[in-house]
Amino acid sequence: MSLTIDRRRLLAGMAATLAFGGMGLGRANAATSMRLLWWGSKERADRTFAAVKAYQAKNPDVAIAGETFGWDSYWTRLATQTAGGNPPDLIQMDYRYIFEYARRGTLLDLTPYLGKSLAIEDFGAPNINSGKVDGKIYGVNLGVNSSMVVVNVAAWQEAGVEPPHDGITWEQLGDACAKVTAAKKRRGFYGTGDQSGGEPAFECWLRQRGKALYTGDGKLGFEAKDAAEWFALWGHMREIGACVPADVQALDQQTLETDMLVTKKAAVSYAHSNQFVAIQGLVKEKLDLIAYPSNPDSKPGQYLKPSMLMSVSASSANKDAAVAFVNYLVEDPEGAKTLGVERGVPASSKIRDLLTPNLDATSKQVVDYIGRLTPRVGALPPSPPNGAGENAFLLKKIAEEVAFGKSSAQDGATKFVEQAAANVTRG
Repeated sequence: MSLTIDRRRLLAGMAATLAFGGMGLGRANAATSMRLLWWGSKERADRTFAAVKAYQAKNPDVAIAGETFGWDSYWTRLATQTAGGNPPDLIQMDYRYIFEYARRGTLLDLTPYLGKSLAIEDFGAPNINSGKVDGKIYGVNLGVNSSMVVVNVAAWQEAGVEPPHDGITWEQLGDACAKVTAAKKRRGFYGTGDQSGGEPAFECWLRQRGKALYTGDGKLGFEAKDAAEWFALWGHMREIGACVPADVQALDQQTLETDMLVTKKAAVSYAHSNQFVAIQGLVKEKLDLIAYPSNPDSKPGQYLKPSMLMSVSASSANKDAAVAFVNYLVEDPEGAKTLGVERGVPASSKIRDLLTPNLDATSKQVVDYIGRLTPRVGALPPSPPNGAGENAFLLKKIAEEVAFGKSSAQDGATKFVEQAAANVTRG
């Protein structure tokens, strides 16, 4: 993992801490003080701090200070704190990074707590195993999710074009989005955001073609030819006016607040299903969520994954207390209700059954989506190798170079594959 600190990202992260962190500091003098670090939107911050407050009310001897950052700033912050010997007690973890952190000895093995203070047996083996590294549990699944396409239904209706639906092909999506743009019902508005730099979309497209991002032994599962065709697909989208131009897409800083749909630049965007609640909260118009496009002969591209996991630092001075809080979030009805489905559909069957009848309409859309998608998903891919996190940012960078015309699709693809392969080898 790279520890290079981007000053702008770090300052943005510090601003987020100042904005939200104080909400969790009210009882810093309690007998047991812990720090909780996570990434996400304001919606997630509000729900997380509410859960912390409720837990502290039941456990007055516990104080939990919270810090939240955007996705890219988060990993810089966590790497810096971990390298400096001051990691948070409670760490929101991603499937992409859990193997790297666990194998470096920075995460607590939760296996001894299973069936005791960590009562997650009803998660089922697949959802428990999603937090395992080398046979030991290092993370607890906070919710099941998958990638999704978000649709602004009102914008499509306004343009007089039928909204996209499950089963639409890539070509059909491009043609339909071009019609939305051509309708010119909204100034500076396009059919879709540009996902050429979006790793989840690229991975889904690769899997549909029988390829993968990474092989089981940690190598790239695709070639420069595949990446070139991916960049060319989105080049065609730009040519026919289906997606936003490069200078507009560059405004997306990989936060929900700067998403192309949220900022009213496009009628379609791409995210993970656990983010749908937060996206709808930022948009007044009614939204829908559908599966990624696929062709009739495509292999399953999408899969169910832990939207994120909660891990405990191996160096925490309050390991038992940290595990108890994790259990509260996923198995206690109060904690689970407070979090809702913003981090994904609960892995616990008990909690899922408890929450569903009382969910609002938006949350029920997410649960319904996962239900529709489940019969058509593929297997969870192998764990990403060390260095994979750098490749996600690399894809975005090179995709932007191609979109701005600084590089051809082929040259960009060659550069991406060479650097991506070097990253995982070095990692």
